[in-house]
Amino acid sequence: MFRKKSFEVFDIEGLDARMQAVRSEIQPVFMEIGEVLKERISQAFPEQDFYLHIAQHRRRTSHAPENTWSAIGRQKRGYKMEPHFQLGIWKDYVFIYLSIIDQPKGQQDYADKLTQFGALPAGFVLSKDHTQPNFYETSHFSELITRLKKVKKAELEIGKVWEASRFDGKQDEVILQEMLETVDLLLPIYKGLMEE
Repeated sequence: MFRKKSFEVFDIEGLDARMQAVRSEIQPVFMEIGEVLKERISQAFPEQDFYLHIAQHRRRTSHAPENTWSAIGRQKRGYKMEPHFQLGIWKDYVFIYLSIIDQPKGQQDYADKLTQFGALPAGFVLSKDHTQPNFYETSHFSELITRLKKVKKAELEIGKVWEASRFDGKQDEVILQEMLETVDLLLPIYKGLMEE
């Protein structure tokens, strides 16, 4: 599970030094928790293969990443081309999102399908830009769906965040259970998005 040291990675100066810490402190956690989450998603889609991807930030040449993430999706070669699940970390929190980012094919169709989900679960939040740490209350859901439909570069992520202060080593099992429950609550939305 994530620890205080996981969040301190984002205080490290320099691309190489921070990436080294991302690889040693964060990516093993992505592997461990990601496999558990992937198993839960796979149980809901027994006929479908799912793949765990861990962001490598290989295109970066100067700026150290301000966050990092892993993704679970149906495509072996990548995850951004359709809705997928993300487990990620910023300096202040960990998140699990169902993500529609980077202009996937069918973006407008996904927006139309999201309109059938009236109320989102209690405690959920929304993000409209995966490169920014800001997140929003679910009262903005219909507004962000409209944006996803009309704005080419719009994004929408739906899910839950866990504040850094909770990762004290005493709540690991509780947090993991909450993460699995979050995936369970996102699965009906994911199913709705992926239906032909």
